[in-house]
Amino acid sequence: MTSQRSSAFTAARAAAAITIAALGLSGCAGMGDSALSQAFVDPAKYELYDCKQLEAERKSLDERLAKLDGLMRKAQTGVAGPVVSEIAYRNDYINVKAQSRLAEQTWRENRCTPTPEPPPAASAPQKRAGRGAR
Repeated sequence: MTSQRSSAFTAARAAAAITIAALGLSGCAGMGDSALSQAFVDPAKYELYDCKQLEAERKSLDERLAKLDGLMRKAQTGVAGPVVSEIAYRNDYINVKAQSRLAEQTWRENRCTPTPEPPPAASAPQKRAGRGAR
């Protein structure tokens, strides 16, 4: 009888711990990215970047955000998906998002413009090397 009470008590404690953890995670998710992002990035990080460096950084951050978003969506399809997504990727996502916002803000403050795409290289006509060529 004591064994049954002990295992029931242990199960109740485990359930309470899981509930508290879930509530804690949902509380963090409810705060939103913008409220948390201020703590994740140095405000002077891009201060000395020129427009070319900022353009490359913005592209890199956009690619990283897309990759993290894909990983989070993929993780959410599993059994414990939302929890795994929050634990494995959320902090990194918030950090990269904050860096992206700061890079974008610095881009606007410096009045940068995108570098125009180079025109496609026109291929020169190929010379035929035939019998008559000398």
